[in-house]
Amino acid sequence: MPKEMREYENQEMESNESPVPQEDEEHTVEGIQKEQASAMEEPADPAIPPQTSARRSRATQTAARRSSVVAIGAQLQAETEAEKNQNALLDLVESMKSRRVLSGTIQGVERPENSPSRSMAVLYHGDFKVIIPAEEMVDPPEDLHGLPKSEVLFSMVNRRMGAEVDYVVKGVDQESGLAAASRLEAMAIKRREYYTGAGRDGNNLLYEGVCAEGRVVSVLRGGIFVELFGVETYIPLRELNYQRMLDATGAYQPGQRVVVKLLEIHRADRDHIRVAASVKQASANPYEKALRRYSVGNRYVGTVSMVDTTGVFVGLDGGVDYLCSYPPRGRPPRGARVTVRILGINHETNRIWGVITHASMPH
Repeated sequence: MPKEMREYENQEMESNESPVPQEDEEHTVEGIQKEQASAMEEPADPAIPPQTSARRSRATQTAARRSSVVAIGAQLQAETEAEKNQNALLDLVESMKSRRVLSGTIQGVERPENSPSRSMAVLYHGDFKVIIPAEEMVDPPEDLHGLPKSEVLFSMVNRRMGAEVDYVVKGVDQESGLAAASRLEAMAIKRREYYTGAGRDGNNLLYEGVCAEGRVVSVLRGGIFVELFGVETYIPLRELNYQRMLDATGAYQPGQRVVVKLLEIHRADRDHIRVAASVKQASANPYEKALRRYSVGNRYVGTVSMVDTTGVFVGLDGGVDYLCSYPPRGRPPRGARVTVRILGINHETNRIWGVITHASMPH
């Protein structure tokens, strides 16, 4: 397994609870339903507390506004901002009560003023600000390389800025518009459903050889981290494209979705499932088609994709690279358009090689 995968081979992270708003009756589904039902009853009795009476009044006004709108169809489909906020609250409360998994995009990373060593991911659900403590966002690597754990977690969360993640709500404070959540708990739910759970045929939903949609959560020069239904896996450059790549950051970014082929699944430890996957193997190998398109001895136009100590790699139409020796007049830079003559094709290894006969330098 690649060195970068070590951070996903660790033991279960120690529980590190962070303060979250406490559950209150007015934040529960039952409390909200009572509040809505009371709006349809008669005006408040003088003995009812003013706060309850005010809530009933607001609910009654909302119902009156909707009834005064002329709808296109039998029912009004458009939502007011107040109704959107109410639905967002119900989503959060339902997640807290039933562990329903919600999804969102990491919009920022914050450090509390009273505890600067801690960090948290920030996303939004409607007008609610959802915070995920770093300890509930990612699993730390086994080897911290002598760095403080808090700094390692902060760096890992930062690299996931813009990523789409799942989470389960742990607490909601309606007055402040804040919610606390856990990504790790949501990932555990997804793993149980897709890796250890069974479909109608009695087999696991994910298995070796199947193609699946994944989320790009972090990008490095040498590859990308993809979340596959609760499991993060590292995919190196060589498994991203059939053509040679030097830097994954030019082609991928957190938040993207990619189709991958699952090459290996290790389920021995259900709490630490490991997956090996490939982006390029999820699509047809372009070299098989290219071998029929090109022939030895003829000339073709291509673009220099990479230059290293081995030689000059030229990309041809169809998504294939082939190796050329350095031309006598000097090596062309990346991006140069060149004419090449094919000297050989190996049908077993899908390799093509030749010589550059002409080069047009990029401006």
